Amino acid sequence: MLDLNRQDLAKRLITPSSRSDVPPFMVMDVMSAAARIEAGGGHVIHMEVGQPFASAPKTAIEAARRALGGRIAYTEALGIPSLRARIAKYYADTHRLDVDPERVIVTTGSSAGFILAFLAMFEAGARVGIANPGYPPYRHILTALGCEPVLIETNASTRWAVTPDTLRDVHAKTPLDGILIASPANPTGTMMTPEALSALIRAAEECGIKFISDEIYHGLDYAFPAETALRISDRALVINSFSKYFCMTGWRIGWMVAPEAMVRPIERLQQNLAISVPHLSQIAAEAAFDGHVEMDAVKHGYEENRRILTQGLPGAGLDTFLPVDGAFYLYADIRKFSDDSFDFARRLLQEAHVAATPGVDFDPRDGKHFIRFSYAGSQDEVREAVTRIGKWLKR
Repeated sequence: MLDLNRQDLAKRLITPSSRSDVPPFMVMDVMSAAARIEAGGGHVIHMEVGQPFASAPKTAIEAARRALGGRIAYTEALGIPSLRARIAKYYADTHRLDVDPERVIVTTGSSAGFILAFLAMFEAGARVGIANPGYPPYRHILTALGCEPVLIETNASTRWAVTPDTLRDVHAKTPLDGILIASPANPTGTMMTPEALSALIRAAEECGIKFISDEIYHGLDYAFPAETALRISDRALVINSFSKYFCMTGWRIGWMVAPEAMVRPIERLQQNLAISVPHLSQIAAEAAFDGHVEMDAVKHGYEENRRILTQGLPGAGLDTFLPVDGAFYLYADIRKFSDDSFDFARRLLQEAHVAATPGVDFDPRDGKHFIRFSYAGSQDEVREAVTRIGKWLKR
């Protein structure tokens, strides 16, 4: 009996917490499977990960090289003051907005921004609305922090966006504490017009719902210019990153613009959770703003990839997809070929060597009918992908 108790006690010592029981980010599993094919000599076209094929701006790389000759140390928890000021200037240059640098917080990518925002804005048990389909870590981070993600359905009739009426209906059934919206969105690539975004923010505030705007794909807009929530309300919290437009995914550097009352609470959290954001990445990020010409050329490459896919996939057999407004994603309906997007993606990778992400990663309800293609790679690779997909579907 004593041995059994010891076994039970020993088991308790290595039992993971319930908050760690979140689903995997499936796109990373696809990436691992693709790597195994490549290790065996296969050539995989990567359309699974939302990662630019281009490098960081030359201005950023050169600034980092120069900095390596000196001391790389802790910085202020909120970020280097000159970088915070440069981010504020970005809003003046891009949106003609006067943003106080004191409201700018530098983060370790947008991922850390979400963690800090959720901790600062919501108590454990808070209900936070997110559009469905949507970016999986929204759900997973909220769950790990003890909050409840509330999926708000979108469809073609609302142009795949949350509307004020939908928000009010969800809130009336069981009150929401917050809502998180992305435009351009992942995985859909759809965008909200300035008018639609403004109406949604106003509706949220009228209901007492805190608003977070994920603007990580700003700068990658094709159908019309992306609007920032900062123009609409100084009570909204904005999260952005250098990962997408500036091609700095591995540098792990992002930022937030928070309501004034939220800055000190977020600073305290940052001090304790991370101390500061990597110094070298901050130096590079500040210099990245001088690389707009180079980054705009990369954006034009995405636009060409967008054209290749939207014109080529219908002939290959995938003729139904959501509006491709921005970011670098195309979300395609596969239901005439399969009702299991995970199996579809697995076979596409194994048999055609094209890596894509199953819709179930983004939509636990109807994602079985969709697959996401990232077109952040080269034109040659995207053209080859269309050819491979067409041959595979027509076997």
